[in-house]
Amino acid sequence: MPTLSTDREPSRSVQLAEWFNQGCACVSLNPEALTTTLERQLGPALAKTLARDMPGLFSPVALFLPAEEFRAMQQLIDTVESVVQLPAYQQQALQAAPMIARHTPAAQAVFMGYDFHRNGLQPKLIEINTNAGGAYLNAALQSAQQACCADMAALLRIPVTGDFGANVLAMFREEWSRERGDAPLQRIAIVDQQPAQQFLYPEFELARQLFVREGIEAIITAPEHLRFHSNRLWHADQPIDLVYNRLTDFFLEDAAHEALREAYIERAVVLTPHPHAYALFANKHNLVYLSDPACWRAWQLSEQQQSVLAKHIPKTIAVNPNHAEPLWQERRQWFFKPAQGFGSKASYRGDKLTRSTFAGIVAGDYVAQHIAPPTERIVNQHEHAISMKTDVRIYRYAGRTLLVAARLYQGQTTNMRTPGGGFAAVYLT
Repeated sequence: MPTLSTDREPSRSVQLAEWFNQGCACVSLNPEALTTTLERQLGPALAKTLARDMPGLFSPVALFLPAEEFRAMQQLIDTVESVVQLPAYQQQALQAAPMIARHTPAAQAVFMGYDFHRNGLQPKLIEINTNAGGAYLNAALQSAQQACCADMAALLRIPVTGDFGANVLAMFREEWSRERGDAPLQRIAIVDQQPAQQFLYPEFELARQLFVREGIEAIITAPEHLRFHSNRLWHADQPIDLVYNRLTDFFLEDAAHEALREAYIERAVVLTPHPHAYALFANKHNLVYLSDPACWRAWQLSEQQQSVLAKHIPKTIAVNPNHAEPLWQERRQWFFKPAQGFGSKASYRGDKLTRSTFAGIVAGDYVAQHIAPPTERIVNQHEHAISMKTDVRIYRYAGRTLLVAARLYQGQTTNMRTPGGGFAAVYLT
């Protein structure tokens, strides 16, 4: 039975997780149940389009996670969220942020996403996102799982119980009430650039229908179709109460986002997630601070907090022209990411870099993160067992975990296009 290399004998839950991940490629996805769920929620036409155009979106297998490893992830998230509340941390995180990030709404930020690479009982946080995608699709995927064998049925459980849809509605209502108290929430706009062309457009529709079933009017729109006047944000002749923000222009700097930016600054609309949350959590320079013992001491963190951060956040540094040559020599130890990037765009493993690409990294706003190798999951593909890299995403809101999902992939980064890969359900051993 495969086991992890640790300082002590692996626990039974660790052994079980690795046995399933490395030795059991059985299919746990019930594709008929998933199709039925998506057709019911999206309609047959969009569900068929999703199946045809995104065959690598859903993996047929689940990822198995030891319960104590999941607890370690939760402990790290709790620690990060407590550190982010400290005035000293906020001052450091906001020092280079644009003025809009200093605007402090009462809303928190829906669908925070914490991405981990597994590493025994010391999982590594590789990224924090403020508009983490995939939650609605992962909820549908989770509901379409079946035990592939009696052992799996007897030993496994999902990390988060409860009604996902009800929890999401409660989250958005809480965001609204933080800003508007008991006023009725009547209309939500789900906003992204060219939304119908976005890879995860189907989940925009899943969100819209969830709101509509609750009696809340909801639209999906591009930001240029919004107008700000009479101290309200408008779409056509309809006022918008709340914007579910899926834009990757995190500080609303594009000219097309002017109406949304003005409405947000004037507190004429509830925007979630928002620039303030992005600056505090998701700008990757924050991982530089969160992995730096000098910062921990300056913030006066407890020994427990420092220990948790040291275990679970890989060393991250800002790429600086002054240390470019030593960094080039050590590049195989590092993964390079744009500080305000998303979706693994323009991210590079150091061992894959050319000199010209590295020169562009040095000239840009990048961080380098110590490589935390992902663990792997065996998948049967065309009657052959193949290994997929894995990461785990934990969706959170206001200190609560909403959903846990995995992504299986090959290559440098997740791409949701590898046959046998894609989103995967997560079970705890």
